[in-house]
Amino acid sequence: MDLTSEITKRVTIFESYWHHLLPARDPQRLYEAVRHLPLGGGKRMRPVIAMLACESVFGEQRMALPFGAALELMHNFTLVHDDIMDKSLVRRGLQTVHIKFGESTAILAGDLLFAKSFQAMHELTIDPEMFKELEVDLVQCVLDICEGQELDMDFEHRKIVSEKEYLHMISKKTGVLFQLAAKGGGRIGGGSQDEVDALANFGMFLGLSFQIWDDYLDISSNIEVLGKDIGNDIRNGKKTLIAVHCLSHSNAEQQAVLEAIFGNPKASDQEIKSVLEVFKTSKSIEYARSVALHYNHEAKTNLEKIQPSAARQLLLELANYAIFREK
Repeated sequence: MDLTSEITKRVTIFESYWHHLLPARDPQRLYEAVRHLPLGGGKRMRPVIAMLACESVFGEQRMALPFGAALELMHNFTLVHDDIMDKSLVRRGLQTVHIKFGESTAILAGDLLFAKSFQAMHELTIDPEMFKELEVDLVQCVLDICEGQELDMDFEHRKIVSEKEYLHMISKKTGVLFQLAAKGGGRIGGGSQDEVDALANFGMFLGLSFQIWDDYLDISSNIEVLGKDIGNDIRNGKKTLIAVHCLSHSNAEQQAVLEAIFGNPKASDQEIKSVLEVFKTSKSIEYARSVALHYNHEAKTNLEKIQPSAARQLLLELANYAIFREK
């Protein structure tokens, strides 16, 4: 079974479905900003996970499409606002929304995507009790994401952050959307409680490994491949797992380099390279990679509780992709 072709099939189905949720209309500038990021590409990981989770418990794939759309819209809402807060210039190889359309319009575009997420939920054809459960889950997911983002920003102003604090933050900021995608897909597909719980755990562990691998890529990739600013996390003083480990496992000379450069928004490319070298020699980059692999293994272990099927195999292969991708 070829992962790329199977995922492409599902992405194509999803793309043909959700475009009606993003019409071009007046005010033209606002809706151009709304459509800019969602229609500018993306992996569609969350809707694909929802579809595959639904299939893995032998549900009908199409039943999960509105839920997948709700999650993808919510994800894009967070990206638009995150890019404003992080002062990012590039996303998916494109200008970020606030750079192209201005900060005020970008804020409105994010708000509109947030509203459309709940609009998509109302296209679900499920019983009222299940709808209420999933909507409550989505609300809690948004609360967790906001809390996670605030923690992420707070950490930028702290010299030391523990690994436990970092993992708690990314579980809220990233893990919960993956968790809800898998859990909701399983619920919509009619899975048992044990199956839904296993899929939820799979999603959370996958989200943790995905985010840590993102941290790894931001350090080890390049802007042409990754499609976003390389070194932006260093200039922002972002407490990725690499930085968290390095700040606690570096010698006095390395600490001096970090003290002078890490968190300096005006750091030069050469200074960024100096910090990268510290991350490398302290073995922090390799450590983050090992932690990503650990959580990925935990994700796949939870899938052992799901009956063997083509969909379960694709979820396993998707987990592998999450930690061996280049962007």
